[in-house]
Amino acid sequence: MKRLAILGAGGHGRVVADAAEASEQWQEIVFFDDAWPESRNKGPWPILGGQTALLRQCQEFDGVVVGIGVNRVRLSSSETLVAAGARLATIIHPRATVSRHARVEAGSVIFAAAVVNIGAHIGRACIINTGATVDHDCQIADGVHLSPGANLAGGVTVGVCSWIGTNAGIRQQISIGAHAVIGMGAVVVSPQPDGITAVGNPAKALNRST
Repeated sequence: MKRLAILGAGGHGRVVADAAEASEQWQEIVFFDDAWPESRNKGPWPILGGQTALLRQCQEFDGVVVGIGVNRVRLSSSETLVAAGARLATIIHPRATVSRHARVEAGSVIFAAAVVNIGAHIGRACIINTGATVDHDCQIADGVHLSPGANLAGGVTVGVCSWIGTNAGIRQQISIGAHAVIGMGAVVVSPQPDGITAVGNPAKALNRST
C-alpha cells in the first residue's frame, strides 16, 4: 500500500490531495498541519499531527509533498523534509498533459488541464496550477507557482520562487527573474528582473517585492 503525506491542509493542500487521489497511485493520503489537534481532518483525509510530527515520521511514507501555497515556505519546507529523509513525491493530475520529453522534479504538482510540452523543465516544489500551460523548452526554477490559466510561450525562463498570476501571458524567449510577481492578466513582452512586481498590458513594474 502506497502512503502519501501532505504538509499543509489548507486550500492548496486539499487540491494536492484531490489530484493525488485522482491519480490512483496512492492508497492512503494523510495530512500534517500545525492546526492539529484542533483540526483532525480536512474533507475525507485525516490530519495526523503537525510539521514536527511529520519530520519524525516522514521516512514511514512512500511519498511526501508540501501543500503550501507560499513559494519560499513550500521550497524551504521541502528541503527540510529531504534532509530528514523524506522521499518527495511528484503529483500529476490524470487530466494534465505532460510530455514524456519534459522533466518534472520531485515535490512539484501539476493540476488538471495543465500542459507541459516537450523540452520543458519544471524544478522542485513547483505548482503548475489548473489550466496553466508551459510550452516547449521553458525552464522553470525551484519553488515557482504558475497560477490557473497562466500561459508561457516557448523558451521562457522563470527564476526561483517567482509567482505568475492567473491568466498572465509571457511572450516566447522572455526571462523572468527570481522572487518576481507577475500580476493577474499581465502581458509580459520584455524581460523582468529579480524581485519585480509587474502588472498590466504590457507589463510594467509596480514596485520591488524583495
